[in-house]
Amino acid sequence: MNLFSIISFVVVLLLIYLYAFYRTRSIDNKDSEGYFLGGRSLVGTTVGMTIIMTNLSTEQLVGQNGQAYVAGMEVMAWEVTASVAIVMLAWVFLPKYFKYGVNTISDFIEIRYDTFTKRIVSVLFIFTYVISFMPVVLYSGALIFNDLFGIEQHLGVSRITAVIIISTVIGLVGVTYLFVGGLSLIAHSDSLYGIGLFLGGMTITILGFIALGENSFFTGLDRFLTNSPEKLNAWGALDSPIVPWPTLFLGMLFNNLYFWCTNQMIVQKALAAKNLKEAQKGAMFVGFFKISGMFFLVIPGVIAYNMFGEGIQMDLAYPSLLAEVLPDWATGLFGAVIFGAIISSFVGALSATVTLFSLDFYKPVINKQATNRQIAKVGRVLTIVIGVIVVLIAPLISLFPQGLYAVIQEFNGLYSMPLLAIILVGFYSKKTSATGAKVTLIFHIVVYALSKVVIPDIHYLYVWSVLFLLDLAILYFYSVKNPSQEGFQFDKYQNKVDITPWKHVRWVGILILLIVVASYVVFSPLVLAR
Repeated sequence: MNLFSIISFVVVLLLIYLYAFYRTRSIDNKDSEGYFLGGRSLVGTTVGMTIIMTNLSTEQLVGQNGQAYVAGMEVMAWEVTASVAIVMLAWVFLPKYFKYGVNTISDFIEIRYDTFTKRIVSVLFIFTYVISFMPVVLYSGALIFNDLFGIEQHLGVSRITAVIIISTVIGLVGVTYLFVGGLSLIAHSDSLYGIGLFLGGMTITILGFIALGENSFFTGLDRFLTNSPEKLNAWGALDSPIVPWPTLFLGMLFNNLYFWCTNQMIVQKALAAKNLKEAQKGAMFVGFFKISGMFFLVIPGVIAYNMFGEGIQMDLAYPSLLAEVLPDWATGLFGAVIFGAIISSFVGALSATVTLFSLDFYKPVINKQATNRQIAKVGRVLTIVIGVIVVLIAPLISLFPQGLYAVIQEFNGLYSMPLLAIILVGFYSKKTSATGAKVTLIFHIVVYALSKVVIPDIHYLYVWSVLFLLDLAILYFYSVKNPSQEGFQFDKYQNKVDITPWKHVRWVGILILLIVVASYVVFSPLVLAR
């Protein structure tokens, strides 16, 4: 780590912060809507970038490339098939959320079911964000920083100590970022960080091909295509520990619909758009980006396998590739981009957590007379408290040997399937049952927990495939037989912004779906995996 790297790192971060601060200077962050939803002022590209950066961070750079090092291109399912759900977000979910005029996913649940169910869902969101998602983001970020800048060598400490130090620094900076500027500041920062991460990630892939080909890109590409064709098959075996191919149409699809269409930290960014049209534009932008994600979130893992062979710990494959191919002079620039990715994902989840607690518990339960400014003030205090808790949990992620990305996914399974069922029934049935929603949540949590003990060797995507269908059946049965709400009408709810849809949303969505299908044809035994 040289002086130029340090200076370039600091300069990039400072310039991006100043740009974001300039763009958000007119937003009143002392008001709850300004702090939590950026004043509902975001345009399509900003919405798209901030959703991307909330989702895309080092838990994917490290975790998915680590899985690809072991299993190959089947890992691309987490990126490419997500685009199917994102199209559904634009076509189905966003129009309904905007029509209801909700601020959170739990607001929608309260409208269609009851307040208690809303708070159960809020607690589950908060629990999984604090216990799994944010700690994984900080831990994986610390791993990359340690390998990129050699922190443990410079400080003369152990690896775990270096991870603790780095994750603490990143966490505190992220807390400060959200405390000062709210959602709007991070959203505009994401616009630049997203571009940097895409260019930086693609550069690592290109440099990886060059290194694999001993200074020849095309030789490296040829070796990539011929040395291990089995790694180029995106269709995982029936017993694959990563992504079995039948789950692409069941558990994986259901999980993607949950994450991209009902997950508070994703949907909150779309709800910050100035109108439905801009939100849909942003969603489609994300759809194209997720398809491209395989080029820097999966392929580098396969390159690492071809370069280093077997024997590297899964979560060290990508850091090892970085150490091999990244020039010394570029470490500061790439480090700034990685830093931005970590901050974006961490702050995105932190903002969603603070929003849920402030709007679902503080305002209606603790202080019913609270003004918007009081709610925003409490949100700032919670930002600090929750941020500190996450920083303390982050080092414990090293105790999970199955890989970083799997930690998040399996934690999400605690409530993701019943939540998706609750939202879908709320959309399409005029009858809903608050009792049925509670029974469905309790049934799922108990059965899912038991599955980890009784059938631990069955892949969790298979378990989700079955549980979602059971959750949906239970909820629909209660809604028909014992409804607590009948004859529901949209009309009595007031939308808060213009809900005119984007005129190109249909054909752009169809184009995205066709590209998804083409990607799976190319990375199959029919083409590259022969």
